[in-house]
Amino acid sequence: MKNLRDIELMYVKGVGPARAKLLQEELNLRSVHDLLRHFPSHYLDRSNVYRVRDFAGEMPFVQLRGRFVSFSVIGEGAKARLVGLFTDGTATMEVVWFKRVKQLRELYKTGNEYVLFGKPQEFNGRWSMVHPEVDPLNSTQAQAEFRGIYPLTEKLRNRGVTSRLMFQWIQNALAVYGSSVAENLPPEILAKYRFMGAAEAVRTVHKPSDAESLRRARERLKFEELFYLQLNIQRYSNRRTGAVRGIPFPRIGRFFNSFYSEMLPFPLTEAQKRVLREIRADLGSGRQMNRLLQGDVGSGKTIVALMTMLIALDNATQACIMAPTEILATQHYESIRSMAAPLGVNVRLLTGSTKKKDRETIAAELAAGTLHILVGTHAVIEDNVVFRNLGLAVIDEQHRFGVVQRARLWGKNAATAPHILVMTATPIPRTLAMTVYGDLDVSVIDELPPGRKPVTTLLRFDDQRQNVYRSIGRQLAMGHQVYIVYPLITENEKTDLRSLEEGYELIRETFPSYRVTYVHGRMKPAEKDHQMKLFAENQAQILVSTTVIEVGVNVPNASTMVIENAERFGLSQLHQLRGRVGRGAAQSYCVLMSKRKIGADTRKRLELMTRTTDGFEIAEADLKTRGPGDLEGTMQSGIPFDLRIASLATDGQLIQLARDCAERLLDSDPALAAHPALAAELRALFPRPVDLSRIS
Repeated sequence: MKNLRDIELMYVKGVGPARAKLLQEELNLRSVHDLLRHFPSHYLDRSNVYRVRDFAGEMPFVQLRGRFVSFSVIGEGAKARLVGLFTDGTATMEVVWFKRVKQLRELYKTGNEYVLFGKPQEFNGRWSMVHPEVDPLNSTQAQAEFRGIYPLTEKLRNRGVTSRLMFQWIQNALAVYGSSVAENLPPEILAKYRFMGAAEAVRTVHKPSDAESLRRARERLKFEELFYLQLNIQRYSNRRTGAVRGIPFPRIGRFFNSFYSEMLPFPLTEAQKRVLREIRADLGSGRQMNRLLQGDVGSGKTIVALMTMLIALDNATQACIMAPTEILATQHYESIRSMAAPLGVNVRLLTGSTKKKDRETIAAELAAGTLHILVGTHAVIEDNVVFRNLGLAVIDEQHRFGVVQRARLWGKNAATAPHILVMTATPIPRTLAMTVYGDLDVSVIDELPPGRKPVTTLLRFDDQRQNVYRSIGRQLAMGHQVYIVYPLITENEKTDLRSLEEGYELIRETFPSYRVTYVHGRMKPAEKDHQMKLFAENQAQILVSTTVIEVGVNVPNASTMVIENAERFGLSQLHQLRGRVGRGAAQSYCVLMSKRKIGADTRKRLELMTRTTDGFEIAEADLKTRGPGDLEGTMQSGIPFDLRIASLATDGQLIQLARDCAERLLDSDPALAAHPALAAELRALFPRPVDLSRIS
């Protein structure tokens, strides 16, 4: 049996060297195996034949059967277009082509029967179709009940590569190489879950005969993709768990006990207690802890992180916490110092703007071991920052740091790996966490501390702006502060969005008695920090901003946030922004401003924000509508692997099944010695695995 990965794409009938090169550049398709695994993104049902006389309103893509009555070429040269008059016996419509006019004029004949597939458009009471697919009545394409639509790039379309051409190449490849599609899933899994065989599933997914066979083919191929992904994740997670030693922390001593019994600002929630038990079990196991701590904004992650650091101190090691911005690092420093200093804990702050004299003091105290907790930005991982014995590294808002930066922090203890606690305020849906963070142990704080009032979220439209401003005025008069968030920095001619600069001037004019400051991503860090500091210290009462405030500012006195053009933001990002208010004792408000004319789906998304403050529910909804790579605050550069057919948003049950099957298989056969074909496929899919679990 041929290995389809070894057969170059250029040898498929109709492709050739030039198109093979183009397919590699645009879609990363290199071999026959890759081509057969380039699955349709969706399907169109071609079992229904429409009639021209029944067209009405906004039409979908439809199929017609009939004849061309006449053709005419209108215009000359590059501006020429071909217009055909088409009838199905009930009425006529125009069919228009702007490209390949000469070839198409010679190809299509009047009187012959054709099947047309395209989207009808109405103009001045006449229906037309632009660039439809046209097939002779008796062709394979015309007889296909379900038509797969393949993902293509703009460059491919411009070079004449259509979904239909892709279908034809795949059929050509299957005709020659279809019998060589290898079965790599273990027989026991195939039998237990009655999955379709590999070769049949690949044939069916490209050319289904009916809806049920298509469902079964997609289920099998989705499972296979997720199964190998979970095998890869679990393999390295198991290797880390067994191989990476950690500094054992057997003691719970003075620092932790004194803080717990005397200094807790409020009682721990049951969720916080559960997470601390999970962390303590890790720290006492003799293996390196590598744990992701998820918790909604305000759920009390910082207290859990501090108590974990106090355990490190009780075991004669040092701790550090790294934050993505100077403002967030400073806030962590002030919060941790105020709680820990009374215990005799030495806490210091290291950022890019720390003075030379203070840096020297920090370096000396770190080397001597008298500096217990270092809080900082990426300055913490500079080569000249040397710990005597780093036992725990806490990374806040993990997605803001690159892998290499985190690796350098991991290497700050030469003898034994420090324990790693990664924190994120972005609630990550379970299916996404299970896959993207599958090599981390996950703890979730899913409960808010008592007494926290949920933020009231309101949807308001542009024509209600004056009422919103009056409400802002009342909050300001009560001594509270206000955020106003815009999606843009400067006016973009292609959009009707209000720019931040316009908004800043408007707010200053509307509220002349109050100081207004503003920040955006293009400002120099020092200027941005200065403006944010004015707001944090209540020297400015209104902060006009872009989404740079999404992470990293804690102003308990801010009671209101207005988000302009809220329809342009993702749900997770709206939730992150909303988390900036509701941090004090006062009732807080988040006002989503939108145009009144928005689509039904957009309105539904915004109304979900007004109904719930549950970050996990919001993240699930965002995952379903936007996809995993677009979740703000989760994986900034997208998920670190390609899924060709499965979806982290909609295939939760299959993800769980794939994970369970992978775990069972590795428990019984850790080296996959009894499954050589499966091991070979895993090596082919993940040829250069990077063990990111070692660096969180």
